[in-house]
Amino acid sequence: MVEQSDRAPLLDWEEIPTPDPNQAAPPPPPPPSEEDAPPQKSSQTGGRRTGTGIAAGTGWSSSSTTTTCSPTRSVTAVVASGDGSSGRPRTELLGPAWIRPEPLGSDRNVPFSGLSVRDQWEEKDQIVAVFVVTFDTRSGNMLEWCLPHDINLDGVEFKSMASGSHRITSDFIYFRKGSYFGLACFANMAVESVLERGARMKSVGILSPSYTLLYRYMHFLENQVRHQLHCPGQYSPLEAFYEDKKAVLPPTGNGLVTACPTWSVTTINRCMHPEMKITHPAGCMSQFIQFFGEQIMVLWKFALLRKRLLIFSPPPVGVVCYRVYCCCCLANVSLPGFGVSVPELRPFFYINIADITALETELSYVACTTEKIFQEKKELYDVYVDNQNVKTHRSHLQPLLRLNAADKEKYRKLTEQRQQLLYSQEVDGDCTSNEEDLFILFFMELNNRIFQTLSEVAASTDPTLTAEHVRAMGLDPQADRSFLVHLLEVYGIDITVVIDNLCCS
Repeated sequence: MVEQSDRAPLLDWEEIPTPDPNQAAPPPPPPPSEEDAPPQKSSQTGGRRTGTGIAAGTGWSSSSTTTTCSPTRSVTAVVASGDGSSGRPRTELLGPAWIRPEPLGSDRNVPFSGLSVRDQWEEKDQIVAVFVVTFDTRSGNMLEWCLPHDINLDGVEFKSMASGSHRITSDFIYFRKGSYFGLACFANMAVESVLERGARMKSVGILSPSYTLLYRYMHFLENQVRHQLHCPGQYSPLEAFYEDKKAVLPPTGNGLVTACPTWSVTTINRCMHPEMKITHPAGCMSQFIQFFGEQIMVLWKFALLRKRLLIFSPPPVGVVCYRVYCCCCLANVSLPGFGVSVPELRPFFYINIADITALETELSYVACTTEKIFQEKKELYDVYVDNQNVKTHRSHLQPLLRLNAADKEKYRKLTEQRQQLLYSQEVDGDCTSNEEDLFILFFMELNNRIFQTLSEVAASTDPTLTAEHVRAMGLDPQADRSFLVHLLEVYGIDITVVIDNLCCS
């Protein structure tokens, strides 16, 4: 019995309709408003993660870029204080609005179904590999075809076709392969074939040095996996796609890109960085928070502490890959240089048993899986998420599972701001703000407030954190004491915590 995938609502995010391949390419879209204007292309560099697992760069913290820009704009977010008050408004300067550059390739037609001209304006030619994976009734998952032919794709046949996928008709999967990130689209079609046992299953995927560009090829991959199901072995469109998009790799000797993508504070502004939609559709952050409810505050604490988070879910896994990305967004800090010495909260996206060896050396990550056996591999994770159930086997972390009054007040304020935003959009026609900006800015401002306060106390003549400091950070002096102690330890902040005559340093 094949079940229909429930991911369809989340695919409505794609703003670019799939053109008919038999028709001429559509004309370029009209010039966007300032809110939708993308950035000029900028170069990103970063070091390889060291053997000890310490990030070479700031990871998900802020980074700087040089741009051509127009005047800045701001967004105001209010984060509740731990004492139950409404909190003070905080206006974040989102930086200069970008002046849209001319799209790359705007003077030629788009040769691939599912891709538009505006998909090509940035980071062109960054596809490392393209591949087709099939399920063979005798051999299981197999790599059917790939370009380039000499690239090492060991394990991709399992990463791009999740365990349990035979029960659904379609899915999409984000994953990591060494220093690369991948996106694959899976489809399952009933066939009248005894050899194939009534079903043909394939995945078509790509690898790239960064996951920030993968979303642009979602429709192309969906079209191609359907093409492979109906016309197996016809790879011409994939060959042409690879020749047009293939990356020029740095001469590192091993063919691997040494830098993982970094997150910039400016990405909270859609008009500056359209990559806010890199791994999730519009509304994904909203659905993420609605799915977990108040438990989002528990995930926030574990993310800020850079713990190893593993999310279990049966297929389809695409929506769960979105949750991986959203978890990483909870830990964003935009204070310059802050968090350099702590491990990156690295998104691994989908993992399977073939990734066990790689996970054994990771100090901090967020991943998802469809394989229940991982629950027994407790040495590989700190926090296990099954549906909305967040749990940990680490005794020193278990107090963090309990929601306190300050957590509930922060969540109430977050949902209140969302309702205000929805009202302004419906009544006033406000299209300058969106839920993604609101949610990410809310947690970023919360994180900034905490670390700004801790930094000021540490630099003072009396480095003592009092109950008043804790309330000002939006935390509960008693219930969040354990969280604060772990936070000081992880980030190496040398201050003394004094709360109701109880102290520690």
